[in-house]
Amino acid sequence: MRLYCGIDLHSTNNYVAILDEVFDAVAGRRLPNDLEEVLKFLAPYREDLLGIAVESTFNWYWLVDGLKAAGYGVFLVNTSQVKQYEGLKYSDDRHDARWLARLLGLGILPTGYIYPKEERPIRDLLRRRTFLVQKKSSMLISMRGAFQCRTGINVKTNAIKAWTEDDLDQWFDDPEMKLGIGCMLSPISAMKEQIERIEKAVLAKAKLRCEFRLLKTVWGIGNILALTIMYEVGEIGRFEHVGNFASYCRLVDSKYVSNGKRKGKGNSKNGNPYLSWAFTEASHFANRHRKPAQKFFQRKSRQTNAIVATRALAHKLARASYFVMRDSVEFDPTKAFGAQQCKQQ
Repeated sequence: MRLYCGIDLHSTNNYVAILDEVFDAVAGRRLPNDLEEVLKFLAPYREDLLGIAVESTFNWYWLVDGLKAAGYGVFLVNTSQVKQYEGLKYSDDRHDARWLARLLGLGILPTGYIYPKEERPIRDLLRRRTFLVQKKSSMLISMRGAFQCRTGINVKTNAIKAWTEDDLDQWFDDPEMKLGIGCMLSPISAMKEQIERIEKAVLAKAKLRCEFRLLKTVWGIGNILALTIMYEVGEIGRFEHVGNFASYCRLVDSKYVSNGKRKGKGNSKNGNPYLSWAFTEASHFANRHRKPAQKFFQRKSRQTNAIVATRALAHKLARASYFVMRDSVEFDPTKAFGAQQCKQQ
């Protein structure tokens, strides 16, 4: 008898449902998030189980890895695409788990990419680095704004990075006012130290595939951005078209248009935020150091605004990176920006 399993995973527990080949319920139970408990429950049905569908938004590593290690066929559900019947009057975790098993049995379960277990530690380290960089930048901007508010002096962010508490003495006599700005110096210093520590560990442990060298030929992409893109993408072959990749990078417009009129918008956050950040950073560097990219940015800025222009340049670099990784070729700026523009560089 063929059996199909669906698991609706939550932060502290999960519901496991098993259906037979005609989608009648065979077993179902709510279990704690303990791998041994889940394996014990599945054991009597092991020989007949054709697959297990796991739906989770964030905490699936332990369960998916454990089930795969135990020899089960596991499918990670794409939560943004799986849909319930909209006419339902009632639904709960039991119904959700059974629905996943039914979709699996019908062969129409929308699945997500299970990132290779051995490469996740480096990818997650790079994600922690991105988090710290963003927090550090926000604190520097906050310090600059507070300083300008109290003194009327516009100071560069790079100058703030070199400040110590003694440097604030020349500006502030009031100790509370000095503390309001100086209290951020220690956290910024600590974050900088951890960022450098992560970078050193990543560069020492990362497995540099050929994509790393090729990505560094793309304008605006250096060591850290190349590593981030390489590890976030994983297998470039999972993106059938360049448009799929650009959408995954959150670099395409999200809107519904009918008869030339905007009728709404889609889920603009559907995709990978780390790739979105990486290509946006690359666009800033390319705009700063490459004339054709700068001209493209300026032309877009005149048509819209600087934010849209930055994202448009990021989109162009993401598309170029897709072909660089897919075809194993170096970046050709003439294809991205035009031969005439590149000659004038």
